[in-house]
Amino acid sequence: MKRNLTVQLDESTVRKARVVATKRSISISRLVTEEIEKAANSDISWSASRRIALEQLENPFHLGGEIPSREFLHKR
Repeated sequence: MKRNLTVQLDESTVRKARVVATKRSISISRLVTEEIEKAANSDISWSASRRIALEQLENPFHLGGEIPSREFLHKR
C-alpha cells in the first residue's frame, strides 16, 4: 500500500533534487523514496550489527593457552 507524504523543502533543495533525479532518470518522488529506504535499511542493518557485536562480546573467542593468574601478572 502506498501513502502520500507532504514535505516542505527550500527552493534550493528542490532545484538540487531535480538535477539529481534528472541525472538518474527518475522522478523527485522516486528519489526521495529511494533515499528514505536507504536510510531505513541502513539503520536496521546497523542495529542488527550492533546486536551481534554485543552478543560476541558476551562470549569472546578463546585463542588458546591459559589465562594467567593474578599473582603471575602482578609478580613483584
